Amino acid sequence: MNKNNIAFRLERKEEYRQVEALVRESFWNVYRPGCVEHYLLHLLRGHSDFVPELDIVMVEDGKIIGQNVFVKTVIRADDGRSIPIMTMGPVCVANELKRQGYGKMLLDYSLAKAAEAGCGALCFEGNIDFYGKSGFSFAENFGIRYHGLPEGADASFFLCRELIDGYLDGITGEYATPYAYLIDETEAEAFDKSFPYKEKLKLPGQIF
Repeated sequence: MNKNNIAFRLERKEEYRQVEALVRESFWNVYRPGCVEHYLLHLLRGHSDFVPELDIVMVEDGKIIGQNVFVKTVIRADDGRSIPIMTMGPVCVANELKRQGYGKMLLDYSLAKAAEAGCGALCFEGNIDFYGKSGFSFAENFGIRYHGLPEGADASFFLCRELIDGYLDGITGEYATPYAYLIDETEAEAFDKSFPYKEKLKLPGQIF
């Protein structure tokens, strides 16, 4: 990996389809047969909670090799307040570059940009083994619960990171997946048909 050739910038409108194809390749058959993340990204860009100044692509020698996006949401605090935070994703790097340090570079850059944009904290669903390397910890350590998850259930997928130190001090509450992330799978299927055919496979480890 030659870090000197890596650049980060905002996604351009004329690149939308190219980036959606990158996301599709990265997520295909990972969490389900096929994927919906490229359709989700397609919808998120037009949502009022989408943060366009954090619509980030990672470029190597002029080629887009990774992307991340951020969405505004809230923690419903137990004292009645709505605490503004963000969530992120889909986030990915090209398949041939996975597990080579590119993902952490992308994540660390985009988190720094989110902090610059005034984001106080992020809640996110992900793997602590990877995201822990960029400062995430279990959300329960911050007193944040995942909406609809029974008490005592495994919440190890639910992660949080403060970007402003102390932002969540004294706050307990609940986080729910933002409405922007709830999609119609029939519409996702129709959208996918506009891309070249790929075989959907049911594989071990998929969660849907």
